[in-house]
Amino acid sequence: MKKITLTLCLLLQLGLYKAQDSIQTETNPKYTASTGDISVKTPFLKKEWVKKSIAPTLLFAAAAATWGERENIRETRNRYLPTFKMRYDDYLQYAPAATVYGLNLAGVKGRNNIGRATLSYAASIVIMGIIVNGVKYTAKVERPDESNNKSFPSGHTAMAFTNASFLHKEYGVVNQAYSIGGYSAAAITGLGRNLNNKHWISDVLAGAGIGIISTELGYFFIDKIYKNKGDNLGMLSKIEGNGNPSFLSIKIGSALATTNFLKESELDTRKQRGFEGGLEGAYFFSKKWGVGSEMTFSSFPIKPQQFSDDYGNFDITTQSLGFLNFGIGPYFAHDLSDKWQLMLKATGGYFVSASGKVFIKDPSIDLPNNQLEIANYKPTKNFRWSSGASITYKLNPELGITAYADYNQARTDIRYRFKELSDENTKEVVNENVHLENFNERIKYFSLGLKLTAYF
Repeated sequence: MKKITLTLCLLLQLGLYKAQDSIQTETNPKYTASTGDISVKTPFLKKEWVKKSIAPTLLFAAAAATWGERENIRETRNRYLPTFKMRYDDYLQYAPAATVYGLNLAGVKGRNNIGRATLSYAASIVIMGIIVNGVKYTAKVERPDESNNKSFPSGHTAMAFTNASFLHKEYGVVNQAYSIGGYSAAAITGLGRNLNNKHWISDVLAGAGIGIISTELGYFFIDKIYKNKGDNLGMLSKIEGNGNPSFLSIKIGSALATTNFLKESELDTRKQRGFEGGLEGAYFFSKKWGVGSEMTFSSFPIKPQQFSDDYGNFDITTQSLGFLNFGIGPYFAHDLSDKWQLMLKATGGYFVSASGKVFIKDPSIDLPNNQLEIANYKPTKNFRWSSGASITYKLNPELGITAYADYNQARTDIRYRFKELSDENTKEVVNENVHLENFNERIKYFSLGLKLTAYF
């Protein structure tokens, strides 16, 4: 789950940076051009340097927080996509930068003319390269696939987020859809490095932070040379958003089952309780109605079951159930006040489940942890639907904290492949494919938690 939730932090930059950069006088940042007066003191969270440092700080903190969980996160990857191998990340990392030059050639005005934009980009690349290679050859962290000791941080991800920030800087002020596309491409690049087993999740998160901060520093130095914020900023600053509540958010919470997911197989006797994390977003065509989608991961630990036979007591342990969910559908928003917003949704889509194993645990078993695999299971993919409600408190027009409650429902056939044991005392395996059994299970649960919501 942490992989999905923390990799989703890569998109946090979309809402933390404001598309419309304010034009401030170089000699006095508190000077208000429209009135000629000294403005009131800027709140701390609205200070320019604070806004620009939030996303990199969160990403570096997430990289540190996941360092000790790298093996567990990779195990989750291996359960879902053990044979994943696609090289799209080698090419997608450059897409945002290519978009900048494509738009410029098409005559679409960005923040800067092409010469200055290239100079800012080059400065960003140099800074990023120095940081990434300096850390790589100092840390010497081994890659997950053991190919070399150049894992930390991820150079692909750093490049992708440098390019995404370049696109955001040049064209986010024109239309934030460019920023969304750029950072989405960067996030998918980082995810690809993790899925291809080339990088740990910590490498990806640190690379994202380095890419963002490198671009900020590159533009900072070049802006100082030109003594302004952009060649075309005066013209572009007149462009305003439509005021609709389109958003992106990261979510994390608890998952509370209303049915026993393993009732038919009798591998559990109670309703499961787990956790959920994911990414959600919607584009609103008006102030009330929009269409959105979500990608969530939910995991439900299974408690060991105790059994008895002629030889004594033993436990049956089942690996946790995990579901990767995708959905799309209509969203409805209603502003309760300037600060509070209510939102309703209904989505339908697909879910993919992780395969797992079933173990028998007994002190007489002379194996690690005194346990022996007796079966493995694989739930089928199937349709799912979800409905939910949320309420958001807006910290500012761009960022809010959201409490949500969702209801999720699906059905799945869980196929078990059982093994035969030679006798009940030694629990030795003599045949690994004795028989198969299918059980149709109902998957119904509520998820309750919080979201960090960024509006655009």
